[in-house]
Amino acid sequence: MTSPSTTLSLVDTDPAELAVDAIVIGLHSQTGEQDATAGLAGTLLLASGAESIAAAFDGRLTETLALLGATGAPGEVIKLATLGTVTAPVVAAVGLGPEPTGAAPAPETLRRAAGGAVRALAGAPRVALALPLPDDADAPAALRAVAEGALLGGYRFAGYKTRPQPSRREPVAEVLIAVPDAGDAGAQAEIARAQVVGGAVRRSRDWVNTAPNELRPPSFADSVADAAREAGLTVEVLDEAALAAGGYGGIIAVGQGSEAPPRLVKLSYTPAGGGNGKRVALVGKGITFDTGGISIKPAQGMWEMKSDMGGAAAVAATMLAVAALKPSVAVTAYLPMAENMPSGRSYRPGDVISMYNGKKVEVLNTDAEGRMILADAMARACEDGCDYLFETSTLTGGQVVALGKRIAGVMGTPELCERVRTAGDAVGEPAWPMPLPDDVRKGMDSDVADISQVNAGMDRAGHMLQGGVFLREFVTAEVDWAHIDIAGPSYHSGEPTGYWTKGGTGVPVRTLLHLVEDVAANG
Repeated sequence: MTSPSTTLSLVDTDPAELAVDAIVIGLHSQTGEQDATAGLAGTLLLASGAESIAAAFDGRLTETLALLGATGAPGEVIKLATLGTVTAPVVAAVGLGPEPTGAAPAPETLRRAAGGAVRALAGAPRVALALPLPDDADAPAALRAVAEGALLGGYRFAGYKTRPQPSRREPVAEVLIAVPDAGDAGAQAEIARAQVVGGAVRRSRDWVNTAPNELRPPSFADSVADAAREAGLTVEVLDEAALAAGGYGGIIAVGQGSEAPPRLVKLSYTPAGGGNGKRVALVGKGITFDTGGISIKPAQGMWEMKSDMGGAAAVAATMLAVAALKPSVAVTAYLPMAENMPSGRSYRPGDVISMYNGKKVEVLNTDAEGRMILADAMARACEDGCDYLFETSTLTGGQVVALGKRIAGVMGTPELCERVRTAGDAVGEPAWPMPLPDDVRKGMDSDVADISQVNAGMDRAGHMLQGGVFLREFVTAEVDWAHIDIAGPSYHSGEPTGYWTKGGTGVPVRTLLHLVEDVAANG
């Protein structure tokens, strides 16, 4: 199921004269001492880009917005009927917070503002954004942020409703971004890139938001494989027979409790001329639904476990963007897929599983299934050969406890974890490096196998770190690796905010793509 897309284009026409259904401008909240006679309007400041709109209102635009309750707070959207003062029938002022000193707003501020405004203007088919864009070296990053925010804020899952909803307004179909020169090659390149990246994130969201009865491992594998082949990637799909024959004990163990058998999907991108000689492996967790298995989860909130394949969705979507952007580095993705269900065939606490790399794992909790399927995939990636391995997964509730719903946890090779943090900061998907202490590994010693799947005393202290420590056992010494735990940021269950709508977020597609492009450029 593919959700409707939004198209982007650039314009250099006076914003006050644009033939659109709504025009978006930026609004800052003033700081410091204000003239006491200025009233509410004195607490507001129009951002650059809105000059012609302000002139059309005879200088009373901030006063009118203040009367409507505008404060300029980040993400706030106030809509105003123009009554013919400008061509567009509606002006929407989006808050940008205090005006930065000597600089344009940060890219993430612009990204969230564009997303929030486009989302608030659902029902307006054609919208223009006249947001502040710098005219210096920061211009490409700012334009990229505005374009991405508009595409992601305008996303809405197609859904399954059988009747039209009168109150449900259609998402914005076309977004025009006002720039000084619409013909500038660099600006056009940023729009083209944003369309690719935004499309990849939206595709990842669609997979996560799909009902779990429609996206079991075989159908998920088919959907990814079809999209990858269409994009020009090389595709290999291992079914249950091939997995058993190949020794993928972790994937088989987790998947054997379900009537829908497991899969391992491998996607490969080879750059023209062989690229820079580096090899990147991406691994994503694809548990299409997680009941917890025999160690069954509580019923409350279990429906959100349809999102437990968010890592695989993000990696698959990243590969689609890689195929379109063609970086000069080889990239291979490994997507282990299984459904963790309780049945007479399910794997059990106490089982000892022989993994792909030959290690024996004692199972203590069947709800720690993600690390089982990832370990096989990571071992295969190392066997195939790679210089850098980035793995992402909705792995532990401990990530949410430690870092909340917005910040991912990163564990692995320290230098690579820092590279992930830098990439996340650059694209607005924050991540924070976490340690892998020796005492956590000691707590996972097993009396009967090489390692237990969780802390042998079932102690949840350092739960996020236990996941990273376990996965480290399946990465060879010569490979730099990073495990990105996205249990919180991959799925948004609250009210829409910024460019996040309810449901799948697409995190960390943009981080992974930034990392791939960074390796292509810098090795």
